[in-house]
Amino acid sequence: MGDIKNAITSGKTALGIEFGSTRIKAVLVGEDNAPIASGAHDWENRLENNIWTYTEDDIWTGLQDSYTKMAADVKEKYGVTLETVGAIGFSAMMHGYMPFNKEGKLLVPFRTWRNSITEQASEKLTEEFNYHIPQRWSIAHLYQAILNKEDHIKDIDFITTLEGFIHWKLTGEKVLGVGEASGMFPIDTATKNYNESMIAKFDKLVEGDNLPWKLKDILPKVLLAGDKAGTLTEEGAKLLDVSGNLKAGIPLCPPEGDAETGMVCTNSVAKRTCNVSAGTSVFANVVLDKDLSKVYPEIDLVCTPTGNLVAMVHCNNCTSDLNAWVNIFKEFAESFGIDVDMNKLFGTLYNKALEGDKDCGGLLAYNYFSGEHITNFEEGRPLVVRTPESKFNLANFIRVNLMTALSTLKIGCDILLKEEKVGLDKIYGHGGLFKTKGVGQGILAAALNAPVTVMETAGEGGAWGIAVLASYMINKADGETLDDYLNEKVFAGQTGETMDPDPEDVKGFDVFIERYRKGLPIQRAAVDSLK
Repeated sequence: MGDIKNAITSGKTALGIEFGSTRIKAVLVGEDNAPIASGAHDWENRLENNIWTYTEDDIWTGLQDSYTKMAADVKEKYGVTLETVGAIGFSAMMHGYMPFNKEGKLLVPFRTWRNSITEQASEKLTEEFNYHIPQRWSIAHLYQAILNKEDHIKDIDFITTLEGFIHWKLTGEKVLGVGEASGMFPIDTATKNYNESMIAKFDKLVEGDNLPWKLKDILPKVLLAGDKAGTLTEEGAKLLDVSGNLKAGIPLCPPEGDAETGMVCTNSVAKRTCNVSAGTSVFANVVLDKDLSKVYPEIDLVCTPTGNLVAMVHCNNCTSDLNAWVNIFKEFAESFGIDVDMNKLFGTLYNKALEGDKDCGGLLAYNYFSGEHITNFEEGRPLVVRTPESKFNLANFIRVNLMTALSTLKIGCDILLKEEKVGLDKIYGHGGLFKTKGVGQGILAAALNAPVTVMETAGEGGAWGIAVLASYMINKADGETLDDYLNEKVFAGQTGETMDPDPEDVKGFDVFIERYRKGLPIQRAAVDSLK
């Protein structure tokens, strides 16, 4: 206790704040990188004018609330008023689109990763660059706005992502970590910067639009893990801590995306490692030791925080529909006057799924709350479908909702593992799907037909991951790589729990995925018919 109090008062700590899809979390770590305090704020995106967004007020209110709760946690546990930290880092859900004018005004509402409104731009840029440009990437949003002839285009002075925006307002620095930057525009892994030839192709592509800017001039500067990314200004300190206790001058690390903080908090930034993050969305990051043989629309190429190439399979939908069904069971129980503990409810239902048939007894479900690019859907309609002969019971019902949460991920990962024969030494799982021990982990192992490891620290999430990146910036030894820092100073002695795939589960998932593929026209009919 005394050591922690001393670390807090002397600023030998690091603070990470991550903006997830449903929660903003602040985590303070001590000298050993272990969490010592935290605070969280729940928030939800909203669909306005057919755009998934959060308002600027949502952003600042959520940031301040999560920080205030973390500082209150420090006060309650250690009797100390938080006035400084050693370093700060910001992370957020990846990519999206935030354009600003010269006065720093946001020109259109924040367009999040969840929007599937840039198909035309995505396809054209992929063709021009011979490099897959996903719909959620910032450059796809920018080019789509140009194609749509939106008024704001001529006024753009700067574009960034959510964590880049927060970092800029708190430090004055227009920067991004290389991992998140790789989801704004393709990165040249040799130079660890934006791909110059593709920038030239983009500028030539929009020549006829007579824009008053060149692409390079409106993108954030790219930084690597360990680089210094500015300091907290007086104005920034007041914006972050409404109590006024926090002092200016604190160094900040490069802001990174949740994909990259997921790599950090599962120790999977080295080549031939993979992490799977399963929450509102689900994605797998495979750190490549060789280039892929061709361009795949299902596979995104991004970077680790150190600039190594990563093949990402990103799916917009994972646990949202599953959570909605669990809430139905909660409402059912409460109708009988039963007080429901949500952790127990999730655990009970998830474990019930283990009693189900390996192929879900003929049930079929689609968890599409929003569009899903891997299966070519611009909108989603959550569905549960069965035949009169299907074995419709609770175990199969929960199992089908767990398996469908990972089905689009499996479709993308099968390309990497079966077609490209990508080499993997480790697969790590983290996120809400893995909280119930052995259930989500076993289903993922079946989906990928590979062992999956879940580490104790995986539950800490991306806020802890960005805190570790902030800590690395101020505590690394000369020449110490991020890989070495994680292995020796963060994860030393931690092995996690590994589950091998059950061969019968693997067979069952393969049967289910065939049913899933054949049923996709049902999802199309639902999208077309239910407006």
